[in-house]
Amino acid sequence: MSSASGSAVEKRAPAAAAPRGLTRSAYPRYVAGKLAGAAVSLFAVLVTSFFLFRLIPGDPVKFMTGGRPVSAEQLAVYKEEFGLDLPLWEQFTDYCGKALSGDLGTSYQFHAPVVDKITEALPNTLLLTGTAFVLYTALGAFLGTRSAWRHGGLGDRLNTGLALTLYSIPSFWLGLLLIIVLSVGVDPIPGLFPTGGMESGREEGFAHVLDVAHHLVLPVVTLVAVEYGQTLLVTRSALLDEMGSDYLTTARAKGLRDDLVRRRHAVPNALLPTVTLVFVNLGRTVAGVILVETVFSWPGLGGLFYQALSVPDLPLVQGLFFVFAAAVILMNTLADLLYPMLDPRVGR
Repeated sequence: MSSASGSAVEKRAPAAAAPRGLTRSAYPRYVAGKLAGAAVSLFAVLVTSFFLFRLIPGDPVKFMTGGRPVSAEQLAVYKEEFGLDLPLWEQFTDYCGKALSGDLGTSYQFHAPVVDKITEALPNTLLLTGTAFVLYTALGAFLGTRSAWRHGGLGDRLNTGLALTLYSIPSFWLGLLLIIVLSVGVDPIPGLFPTGGMESGREEGFAHVLDVAHHLVLPVVTLVAVEYGQTLLVTRSALLDEMGSDYLTTARAKGLRDDLVRRRHAVPNALLPTVTLVFVNLGRTVAGVILVETVFSWPGLGGLFYQALSVPDLPLVQGLFFVFAAAVILMNTLADLLYPMLDPRVGR
């Protein structure tokens, strides 16, 4: 191996500092292409959200009347108020025009702007899924790195086996199990945590913070247990692919310690799959986890979506679906824009 190759190995880590694989003229074109793709995806979501949820059985007008007998004239008034008397194509164009201006309509059941209901529930979802996201990403990346570096050992087999087992468990089933064991209590285990909700409603100040944290434990544990395995397996697989590379052999031959080889060379070059997963999961953080929020009666976007589906509250369902999809599309686009900075070969 020549001295030039050795020098290249030593300088490999800083290679992620700038998108060197793209010229100054190519990178703007790359960005424009990704943004155009995101815009097309958002429009497709807008169309899908309008037509898909009109297939849900149920009459929103009957819900608005509370199921009581009403005259044809009263039904006509309700339909006219919410635009349900218009032809479908006219409802669609009206929906698209308002959505592009930031108006997602008025909720049937709450009689309030959909944007207001989403804004009200969003902080609760970010608290729950954001806390879980940080924990399961850090745990999965750490254990995935260690498993790959010591692959085939007892620790690797235990880590991957547990990760696969937990990842295959439905989140709602695990949540219900935790409620039975740790909330209701099973002898000799007493009930330690609330069965649901976000707060008791009787605390103030720092006691209120502790109360919310107490309610947060079980849903966060459920999300972390189910989701960390995916990050672990992706990180482990990507790092194993890098470990046979010549530049790592050269780095070891130059006398670098194993932890330095892993931290400075192997891990940075195995980042792309993990970065993709992290950004996708970050988008899902905004979307919330519908089943977990429903099981634990958490007042977030997921629980709101479940409520809206049961009516069906079409404007609220459409608005939430659009927000969920837009968050994932946005995070995927940001990941695509970050790729050339992590690996100069991307976008050539």
